[in-house]
Amino acid sequence: MRAVESAAGVQIPAVARLIRNLLHGAQYQHDHLVHFYHLHALDWVDIVSALKADPQKTAALADNVSNAKVGGVSYYKQVQQRLQTFVDSGQLGPFSNAYWGHSAYVLPPEANLMACAHYIEALRLQARTARMHAIFGGKNPHPQSLVVGGVTSVADLTPDRIAEFLYITKETQEFIKNVYIPDLLAVASFYKDWGAIGGTTNFLAYGDFPQSDKEPESLFMPRGAIFKRNLGDVQMVDQKKVTEDVTRAWYEDGAAKHPWDGETKPLKEDPQYRPGDGKYTWLKAPRYDGNSMEVGPLARVLVAYAKGHEDIKPAVDDVLKTLGVPAPALFSTLGRTAARGIESLAIGNAVERWLNDLVVALKGGDTQTYQSYEMPESGMGFGLNDVPRGALGHWIKIEDGKIGNYQYVVPSTWNLSGRDAKGQLSPVEEALIGTPVADPKQPLEILRTVHSFDPCIACAVHVIDPKSNEVYKIRVT
Repeated sequence: MRAVESAAGVQIPAVARLIRNLLHGAQYQHDHLVHFYHLHALDWVDIVSALKADPQKTAALADNVSNAKVGGVSYYKQVQQRLQTFVDSGQLGPFSNAYWGHSAYVLPPEANLMACAHYIEALRLQARTARMHAIFGGKNPHPQSLVVGGVTSVADLTPDRIAEFLYITKETQEFIKNVYIPDLLAVASFYKDWGAIGGTTNFLAYGDFPQSDKEPESLFMPRGAIFKRNLGDVQMVDQKKVTEDVTRAWYEDGAAKHPWDGETKPLKEDPQYRPGDGKYTWLKAPRYDGNSMEVGPLARVLVAYAKGHEDIKPAVDDVLKTLGVPAPALFSTLGRTAARGIESLAIGNAVERWLNDLVVALKGGDTQTYQSYEMPESGMGFGLNDVPRGALGHWIKIEDGKIGNYQYVVPSTWNLSGRDAKGQLSPVEEALIGTPVADPKQPLEILRTVHSFDPCIACAVHVIDPKSNEVYKIRVT
């Protein structure tokens, strides 16, 4: 939408901008909760160890650490019994296929039981949080009310729907403040050594959440690029400096190109890894001004922190102080994980403010949610935003009133690309160097860093049959 609006010169109405921000903010709240508890927490939390916990000590720990609505000795006994049922059945269900008992797990049994209980509570909450998308967006995922020119949810701006959205976002934000952040700090306190593991060098954030027509000046999460970890020199991002390299990817060789001129030409021969030929991935290698860049929560938080963001900077300083670690610890797997919690809190607070702005606008008679437009015969546009996983850019060329070329570069392509012509590593490749691995057959430590990037290869690469347009589904056994 932003790419087409850029090409067509469309300026969306203020109410439409607010609704987009609300939907996008709800996605952050939902995504970060799911990532921490259901995609990443079990890299640090040993579920089976929780069976050895003393429920009474666990209840005391939870009372000291968090302000969760549920708790108490009987509650943790019930959670422990449910876990025991899983284990006795030989089927761990959602907790299967993990390296339980691994020497890299260091949490005491009581902390593991507390975290497991909150994992279950977060499962319930994420279903509620996803509903926020449905209120103004029709469904989750992939809201259907977003269109070039604004949004189509004008009929949904009723007092009941607005009140429901406010209620759920407050409910979600309460969990983030009282459970997620305390859990994050509690777990991190046992893994401070990870403040020196899994770091990268350069960071890119397109920023997001425009609060006026002026971009990037009004972006709540600011735009910027940081090189060589120099927080004292945040540079403004110029989308013209984005290129994609295919040297190590299974595409026809060619020079690195800007997305407006980008091509996607898979190799004609059977693409597979062949030692020595240099190609080993379907991902192109995005580069900014010739540099490999990490994108995502850590990049956004670092840019905001360096710019003195009034919500982000004090939260970062508080986390560093609470954990007793120096600022360089941010450049790590620990910092990347903490950044998600920090921006969840900041963006969740902003969502409540934007909802209030929406109410004020509607009461003042501003109900316009769409700006009509005409597709130009020719034009070029780009749309930059930052989704929970990181910087997302779309580029379009319009020729004869139709799409002449369209390319997009997603967060996981930035983070998990192959090397480029200069041999530069991707952020994930760089982050894994030097990772201590206790047992190569159970590389739990590798998973910690990879999962901290929240990789989504399905977003980065799509494989189809060019003749039938059939999507391939491959099962690995």
